[in-house]
Amino acid sequence: MPNPSLLINGLDTVQCAYFMAKTGDCLIDFQELAVLREEARQSKKRDSAAIQLGRGEFLLAPHGTKSGYPFLITNGDLKIEFGEFNKPNFFVTFSSQALWRESAPLLHQRFLSWAESVGYTQAKPESLSRIDYCFDYHLPEMDFDEDCFKSRSTKDAQYRENGKAQTFSFGRGDIVLRVYDKVAEIEQQSEKSWFYVLWGRDSEVWRIEWQVRRPVLERFDIKTFKDFTENYGDLLRYLAEDHDTLRQRSGDSNSSRWPLHPLWVDLQERIRELPHMGILKVYGEQAALKDRENRIAQSVYGYLKRLAAIKCVQRGKESMSAEDALRELFNGVKRHHDPLTWKFDVEKRITEIRLGQW
Repeated sequence: MPNPSLLINGLDTVQCAYFMAKTGDCLIDFQELAVLREEARQSKKRDSAAIQLGRGEFLLAPHGTKSGYPFLITNGDLKIEFGEFNKPNFFVTFSSQALWRESAPLLHQRFLSWAESVGYTQAKPESLSRIDYCFDYHLPEMDFDEDCFKSRSTKDAQYRENGKAQTFSFGRGDIVLRVYDKVAEIEQQSEKSWFYVLWGRDSEVWRIEWQVRRPVLERFDIKTFKDFTENYGDLLRYLAEDHDTLRQRSGDSNSSRWPLHPLWVDLQERIRELPHMGILKVYGEQAALKDRENRIAQSVYGYLKRLAAIKCVQRGKESMSAEDALRELFNGVKRHHDPLTWKFDVEKRITEIRLGQW
């Protein structure tokens, strides 16, 4: 079989949450937007309403979004979900075409520049929510099937066309791997024929693509665009070496001992050339402890809401702030606190962690 040849690699989708603050006079009239949105909804036209906001021209959708944002505006480069009282108040999806034409950091700066033109500035660093990173290979012959993939994911699926495999998918949720015939996908679904120009060909191209969401990104300290630029090599090394591999069939009855497929050998070599900080494992002690810390915080937050509800019922109040509920919780904890038992129990738990009970 001819050696696979890498054509292009890069980001194909980026989603990011932005926490923005008004700089003075906000140039977004939310009441007027609501009127325009309702007019578009009642007109029942397929086309969204064209509007000018700051230094950008957009299409205003006649509806909000499933994630709870009342407004959705789009153009060829990005989709912006936003609301006056949402936290975060802006959620942006950068388009595939824009990411291949520009760089992700440049698009990030372009969004911040647009936000400034409508009276907003960044209140705190952005938070990457999802990235799709892909490698497009010229693959003259597909000589593998679903049994050749070894993955930590327990969910998998295969899609065929006329009895021929076109897509292999592994995982659901925080990490999803898709290996698929990109030319067939363009012809049948996305119509992104401009990829033919980037590839310099219009046939025999397969894509290896990982979709990764925030919990995994945070384990590699990837929260902002700057973090991604510095650490994405570590993330991809984990995905291509520890989480998922493609093997070549051999006479060994144990498929886990099959050698790496030449496609995957080349992929791993390419990834090793990318920027990295030397983090080889994600599911080590620090990652596990961070995950435990997040789960504890989520549990405490849930109990905090319940405590606030109890206090409101007891005192005949309609609501209670998180800060007041925290004070109530702290006062309740103090009534049970014993300095001697605290010291002993904390030391005991430290020993358990050091012995591997993360």
